[in-house]
Amino acid sequence: MSLQDIPWFLLLLGVIIFVHEGGHFLVAKLFNVKVLTFSLGFGPKIAAFRRGETEYRVSWLPLGGYVRLGGETPEDSTGDPRDFQCKPRWQRILVYLAGPAMNVILAVLLVAVVLMLGFPVPFLNEIPPVVGTVEAGSPAAAAGILPGDRVVEVKGKEVDNWEDVAMAILESPNVRVPITVERDGKTLGLAFTPVMVPKYDIGDAGVYPKVLPTIAQVDPGSPALAAGFREGDELRGVDGRVLAADTDFITYVGSHAGVPIVVQVQRGDRLVDLKVTPRDDGKGQVRIGVSLTTAVKLPPLRAFVVSARYNWNVAAQTVGLVGKLLRREMKPQTALHGPLEIGKLAGEAAQQGAPVFIHLTALVSISIAILNLLPIPVLDGGQIFVLLVESLIRRDLSLRLKEAINMVGLAFIVLLMVTVIFFDVRRGYFSKPAAAPTPTSTVLPVGSAPPLPAASPAH
Repeated sequence: MSLQDIPWFLLLLGVIIFVHEGGHFLVAKLFNVKVLTFSLGFGPKIAAFRRGETEYRVSWLPLGGYVRLGGETPEDSTGDPRDFQCKPRWQRILVYLAGPAMNVILAVLLVAVVLMLGFPVPFLNEIPPVVGTVEAGSPAAAAGILPGDRVVEVKGKEVDNWEDVAMAILESPNVRVPITVERDGKTLGLAFTPVMVPKYDIGDAGVYPKVLPTIAQVDPGSPALAAGFREGDELRGVDGRVLAADTDFITYVGSHAGVPIVVQVQRGDRLVDLKVTPRDDGKGQVRIGVSLTTAVKLPPLRAFVVSARYNWNVAAQTVGLVGKLLRREMKPQTALHGPLEIGKLAGEAAQQGAPVFIHLTALVSISIAILNLLPIPVLDGGQIFVLLVESLIRRDLSLRLKEAINMVGLAFIVLLMVTVIFFDVRRGYFSKPAAAPTPTSTVLPVGSAPPLPAASPAH
């Protein structure tokens, strides 16, 4: 992470922490619980102000935040009806649950905004499992995979979209991957061994999905305008040839100067054939006068529906990664990313534009939600688990047992943070270990990083 990345990292994390802690704060206030401190960051405070009974502060260590409640622990409780420990367990559970819930809401909102603005590439779970391009000399090419192949199974499991294919490749560096494809009505069983990408210890097979562009703009006075092309038309084929990628279309047009061609586009729910004659633009390029894009741009209602489905998929993938880590099906250095790596990604995303940065913020937000809901002591999920156990046995656990549980959780979090920073350092970054979180705290998503469709549509 460079110095230029730091402001973007702080912006990304600051928004997520504020929303998370805001969830705890609002629900605590709803149940009339005393809120003593609302802090962005841990450790000594940089700046603070007080309003009513609550001190609002910004602290030096930006890797999380916390809301300190009156009477939050049994030893702090004074018997005041507004003490956290004096509230019913179901109310305390909702206070803990509110932080991760707000992160989920934020992620859905941000992805919907991205889809309304126009995202640079389709999400992998929205792309059919059809091969578009195969790199020469790649493992996929050596296995005999061809553009136009539809992937049916990978590693014995049926696939519904390209993300299923991507995850199977990513988690299998230097491991043989059986793959079943459909080609010209026939089913073929093939196999390849993804090469390892050393920095992340992930697999790469050199195979890319079929992503066809849409018409972003039709130039005034162009052959395309005269032929009836419209913004939003989706390319499907040309002169009866099925397109595998936008480069196929560009190459074909470039070789047909002055020759009429028939372009097939998807317009709404119907296919339309448009006859157009490419011409030289006077600059040595043969064009029909359109600009192409792979950006996804949706109306508001559709954007929220797709966002909800997308975030559900990301959450499922994240939980699946945790399971694969526990079953030792994936290396920790592949799935775990710490503050330095996330800071670098934040800087790179900012350079690519607002939609990419907003999308990354949504991914980190959903990761924080999942991590904080895991039944790890001292995190929200661990506190909820203890309260559920107490509800089941109808009595409080002993203070001594709770302290022991929290110490174990604290040690786990510190070990986890040290581990992911070590992985970051191995990737070529440098940083210092972070402070431990408090019970109602936001923790950087070091536990499991979900796939980043916008950054890696290639696999």
